[in-house]
Amino acid sequence: MWTDRHGGVSTPPFDRANLGRDVGDLPAAVAENRRLLADRLALGDPSGWCWLRQVHGATVVVAEAGAGAGGPPVADAAVTAVKGLPLVVLTADCAPVALACDDAVAVAHAGWPGLLAGVLEAAVTRLRSVGCGPVRAGLGPCVHPASYEFGRDDLDRMVARLGPGVESRTDSGTPALDVPAAVRAALARVDVNAVADVGVCTSASPDHFSHRRDGRTGRQGLVVVIDS
Repeated sequence: MWTDRHGGVSTPPFDRANLGRDVGDLPAAVAENRRLLADRLALGDPSGWCWLRQVHGATVVVAEAGAGAGGPPVADAAVTAVKGLPLVVLTADCAPVALACDDAVAVAHAGWPGLLAGVLEAAVTRLRSVGCGPVRAGLGPCVHPASYEFGRDDLDRMVARLGPGVESRTDSGTPALDVPAAVRAALARVDVNAVADVGVCTSASPDHFSHRRDGRTGRQGLVVVIDS
């Protein structure tokens, strides 16, 4: 599931359901927000979930039971075949991507540096090494091109890697990166074409955190778990 900014205890500018520990919010508020989410999903103690220390790279970890014991691994994607073990990525404009095959699941945090580095291709490859069957994907709330002005040099690098379909224009006519198109292009490179998109732009949605819109703000989450 994809969370939004409602239903937590954090105060502005992190109001209300911020799940990110590294954005300046009070640790007690973040802990309570995570507990409230875990209770709502009936998924046990969130300290046992697989949270990541995200760095906009392409590292993928395979999560086993007890994944939370050693602290969050430095990675931008996680894969598991363990039933009942939640995987989480946090975002505030980057693309949260859920992946699933017949007997395993994965999550990925896909900002533009991660897309350039191949985080989605790496996540799909690792998922296939753990599970079997066709891979399906889901794309959650992320920034859309109308609000995502992008530097020419970096946009050219993204076009060179993922094709001209990732280039777009903002509402004001300036060059933009189309993150949803980039996600689909990256997944297509590893033969994943079944992509369900919730179609929400974080920058345009008052229900979601957006770093581009607000600057200092919270993080919403993508939580994926295999039913136990």
